[in-house]
Amino acid sequence: LQGRLLVGIVTALLCGCFLPVPFTKTSNTSPGNAQPKTMPGLRGVVLGMGNPLLDVSSTVDQAFLDRYQLQLNNQILAEEKHVPMYKELAAMPGVEYIAGGATQNSIRVAQWMLQVPGATSYMGCVGKDEFASEMTAAAAGAGVNVRYMVDESTATGTCAVCIKDKERSLVANLAAANNFKVDHLEKPDNWALLEAARVVYSAGFFITVSPEAIMAAAKHCAENDKVYCMNLSAPFIMQVPPFKKTLMDALPYVDYLFGNEHEAATFAESENWDTRDIAEIALKISRMPKQNGGRGRAVVITQGSQPTVVAVNGKVTMYPVIALTADKLVDTNGAGDAFVGGFLSQLVCGKGIEECIRAGNYAANVIIQRSGCTYPETPEFIWA
Repeated sequence: LQGRLLVGIVTALLCGCFLPVPFTKTSNTSPGNAQPKTMPGLRGVVLGMGNPLLDVSSTVDQAFLDRYQLQLNNQILAEEKHVPMYKELAAMPGVEYIAGGATQNSIRVAQWMLQVPGATSYMGCVGKDEFASEMTAAAAGAGVNVRYMVDESTATGTCAVCIKDKERSLVANLAAANNFKVDHLEKPDNWALLEAARVVYSAGFFITVSPEAIMAAAKHCAENDKVYCMNLSAPFIMQVPPFKKTLMDALPYVDYLFGNEHEAATFAESENWDTRDIAEIALKISRMPKQNGGRGRAVVITQGSQPTVVAVNGKVTMYPVIALTADKLVDTNGAGDAFVGGFLSQLVCGKGIEECIRAGNYAANVIIQRSGCTYPETPEFIWA
């Protein structure tokens, strides 16, 4: 496995009023059920497009972080100086390999929350190797309909998850994930997934790969009164001019924008705003120009253990998170992805913003008590 990992690294380094989703109500959910039992109307309703990666996760010390110039609670793309890091991680006794990538994590969690086979679909690019086979099998086993584009000349991407003091630093080597093309989305069978979806989601990391696919999906959603969601994902998305331009090109089509407090502050800095108040920043973003005037943009900013900020229709609301004692916290890797997945599971069912937040908090709370973005077989979430 370590040898295969190194092949993947070396082959491709990268130098107020809530408007619910339109939906047809079903009568298959009973009050108090942990999840919907049979809801055939939910098949294919959520589509994710992103960068599928195999997470290589291990606990590290400060010397390791310093050696590779890494910061906790940050996400970056791999550079040549990071090549030895993957071999070092792979040799650690507690290393774990977990199917990941931010968007894929969120889609897997949404699927887990919905418990309806095929409720979610996902696209991204992988290599033709064992890592891709493992991810395909894992996704299919979880009920996600994956439509990977396969690049036979490039290895499946990987992400180093470096954990210290229950916080994490992520270093992504996109490899094959960097080669996704809009042509794959436009194939008739794949475009049919976009047409079937009510909600489409991409993490901001996908901005670095296929702006064309982002814009194609975003415009389709605006033209067909569907919901398009995006995540700021990492400060570098706002700090690198070409990435920031793609974000701003897509923003008029974004109905729900997710992020954390660090990313929100970086957005404000990139816009030369003189505030670092998260509520004010969220409100200003929510008021930026929007293509589909039928619904206001909701901006959802998580703040770790602090209340989540939601700005929509000129109003800011704070939602507390689920309290967790320090001894139950395993690691925060995937917490933000899980929050989005839980949120989307309720959004696509037409639930209000409070229920979306409640589900997001539940999913994030489950994930941070486990290693990586993993979860038990079935959720204990009680549907309202």
